[in-house]
Amino acid sequence: MGARRDTPGGAEGDPGGVVEVVRSSVVRAPRERVWARVVTADGVAHEFGPVLTMRFPSALAGTSIAEVPTGRPVGRAWILLAGVIPLEFDDLTILEDSASRYFHERSRLGSCRVWEHRRDLEALPDGTTRVTDTLRAVPRALLPRSVVRAVVGALFTHRHRRLARWADTTSGTR
Repeated sequence: MGARRDTPGGAEGDPGGVVEVVRSSVVRAPRERVWARVVTADGVAHEFGPVLTMRFPSALAGTSIAEVPTGRPVGRAWILLAGVIPLEFDDLTILEDSASRYFHERSRLGSCRVWEHRRDLEALPDGTTRVTDTLRAVPRALLPRSVVRAVVGALFTHRHRRLARWADTTSGTR
């Protein structure tokens, strides 16, 4: 699937260092179709499912993250267990996006002072799409980097599997 990396910034037990996790996989769908899915609340919620979900801020109702103004906070997105129990929040800010190619988010989480997520979509010659998520996080006090790395790595491995399954089960449909 993808690679994992830590960037310099402190010893393993030091919660103040930067954690970087990279996940990359190939999805059997054209880039434009993948993009149309991954920037929507339904698409993101499906990637988190079935146990977790992410609820976008009300400011995004009826729109997608590709349509919000860049560089301004959009609001708080919640990661929920079983659709109701709040586990984490994301004060969502999209720094930049390029339709069908990438988006870059820099936000605060309950667990991290800094959260950066860049999702790149690369159209491959065979009509599939390489999806690469690069996550950088600075954990809050008392949260070891190893825990953040493990949780973020597992979550994005799961998200990539769910996205690939969606593409496989909806091939040929919009």
